[in-house]
Amino acid sequence: MSDNLLDASKFIFCDLVYTKEFENILSKITLCYFMLRNSNTEIPFHDENEIRNILLNGYLKNSDIKKQINITEYLFDKETNEIHSKGRVDIRIMPINPFISDEAYYIIECKRLDNKACRGVSGLNYKYIDDGIQRFTTGYYSSYYNVNAMIGFIVDSLDIHKNIEDINFLLLNKFRNITTISALGKEGFIDNYEFHYRSIHLTNEKNELKLYHLMFSFVQ
Repeated sequence: MSDNLLDASKFIFCDLVYTKEFENILSKITLCYFMLRNSNTEIPFHDENEIRNILLNGYLKNSDIKKQINITEYLFDKETNEIHSKGRVDIRIMPINPFISDEAYYIIECKRLDNKACRGVSGLNYKYIDDGIQRFTTGYYSSYYNVNAMIGFIVDSLDIHKNIEDINFLLLNKFRNITTISALGKEGFIDNYEFHYRSIHLTNEKNELKLYHLMFSFVQ
């Protein structure tokens, strides 16, 4: 086998490893969401940063819960400045050991979603793409491992799968500047939770980027 093929195989293997690692992290974050939903904590529907802070400070940075769900090998930070841009990421996830680089981390962007103007430019679905997906494809947020995620905080009663169709409609019809290889489609790596999805895009630098989308509803 040629050296080029060996290098390509190594790259594909590493990509799969980091993807599986991130899927495991997202599964644990979903466990934290379940805990939060069952805690009867009052959710500030008006502010995505406050919702994120409850999830982050109460669960992902809680040492007892991290031990309970076996996620102690990661640091979770909020509103962290990006190294190569003006971006401030909602959640940064950095492996504690082994330390690779200051740039070696995963990013999660959080956005509120409601049932208003679901296919319109004034709705939160549009903002989910404009201030979310597009920040990854343009390099405003970095993608060291070529995989990151978004969390949709659902604050109104809606059909989540139908809302994904609405997001895809906007993505494919209103954002022609985003090169989308595959729009948001259902995933199955999180047990007993159907509302997680994956999309694939090309960045402005023509790198393939995988984005996971977790939909967390706080509507009783």
